[in-house]
Amino acid sequence: MSSTPDVMRAPGRSARPRREPLGRDFGKLWTAAAFSNLADGLGRTAVPLIATTLTRDPLAISVIGALAFLPWLIFGLPAGMIVDRFDRRVIMAVANTLRGGVALWLAILTATGSLELWALFVGTLVFGLGETLFDNATNAVIPGVVTRPQLDRANGRMQAAQITIDMFVAQPIAGVLFAASLALPLWIGSAGYLVPIVLALLLPLSAARPLRNEPVSTAQPEAPDVATSGLAAVPVPETPALAPSPSSVSAREAISYLWHNRYLRAMVVFTSLVGSALSFAQAATILYFLDDLHVPPAAIGFVTAGVGVGALLGSLIAPRLVERFGRGRVMLGANVGAAVGLGLTGLAPEVFSASAAYALGAFSISVWNVPWGALRQQIVPAALFGRVLGIIRMLTWGVFPLATLLGGWVARADLRLPFVIAGVVILIATALGARLLVVGTRRAGAEAGVDQD
Repeated sequence: MSSTPDVMRAPGRSARPRREPLGRDFGKLWTAAAFSNLADGLGRTAVPLIATTLTRDPLAISVIGALAFLPWLIFGLPAGMIVDRFDRRVIMAVANTLRGGVALWLAILTATGSLELWALFVGTLVFGLGETLFDNATNAVIPGVVTRPQLDRANGRMQAAQITIDMFVAQPIAGVLFAASLALPLWIGSAGYLVPIVLALLLPLSAARPLRNEPVSTAQPEAPDVATSGLAAVPVPETPALAPSPSSVSAREAISYLWHNRYLRAMVVFTSLVGSALSFAQAATILYFLDDLHVPPAAIGFVTAGVGVGALLGSLIAPRLVERFGRGRVMLGANVGAAVGLGLTGLAPEVFSASAAYALGAFSISVWNVPWGALRQQIVPAALFGRVLGIIRMLTWGVFPLATLLGGWVARADLRLPFVIAGVVILIATALGARLLVVGTRRAGAEAGVDQD
């Protein structure tokens, strides 16, 4: 394996590759994700709204958001090991079966009038366990159904499907259904998982797991000399290793890979900080719109659909931005936009300006997600991907529950304050990490189209 070339074409001047269709197998994966996102969106909107009928305490409402992320802390790495050891198609099907069962259980409790707050907490936690499996498996499957040059475009399409179905279809419908009957969104959501279960099982063998005879290098790229990260050079093994058989999958090699990859390790720290600020800001979003901006419960879904315009545009535009400016510069700009959007959300005088500012933040977060997901798929060996992704999300998303609870506690004083604080924190973190994002991404061979093999 050769080190990253010293001379590369400027991102804005590189010739655009011919756009090949993503293919039928990606179409199956996309459709499965779309139906799954439909069910997710119904539940994601319905559960907090149902919780507001039981309590108006911002801290209690924030517990739901915290429990949604807690499984990434306690189950992120085991989920990654499962994804690398077993058939990823079956894992996706089992995960959606689990989530559908949880939605059905909560629907029954709600319909019978026996629902209590603790049941929403338990249901959210179990639902999150299924999500760790489904999301890890879905991310690991993408490189098995598209080529490397298509990764940014494939990730953009997947995120666009999530945003479109979740925010433009599911959430507005969920608000109307909630106004008609508390349990109705949950009934429909539980049925929505049936289609992705079937489609996941119809994916090709390449989506199941890494090929055993696929040469996979465990060499690390040369570490960036980034002032903000204080990193040193990484030794590069001379010989590649074969992908392990499922029976030999362990966490040790994935932990070792991430620990010795200075760039990814620094990015995990940066992402944890920014993601925690986002979770802190969004802890009491529902109550902010309901109580401070006086949005009727039935209209909450339409407000979030307006915010979703920004998120959808971000996911669609991000691949083009990456082609034009490079991943590092795009990620830097996305963080600045997220900081500005969140800060203005907390300062907005009424619902329309708040929604516009929130849409800017959602646009920026979507733009970040596309290159961040694609670069991991590009530089992490396929045989380690599930475990490495599990560790990354365990370390990043695992701290979100604490940040969410802290945001809910601060919101008790002022529902606007978490947004303003989060915007300031993200802006400071971005200034400190700018060199890591731009120079570090390039030197680590994580720019679009850079092949380390």
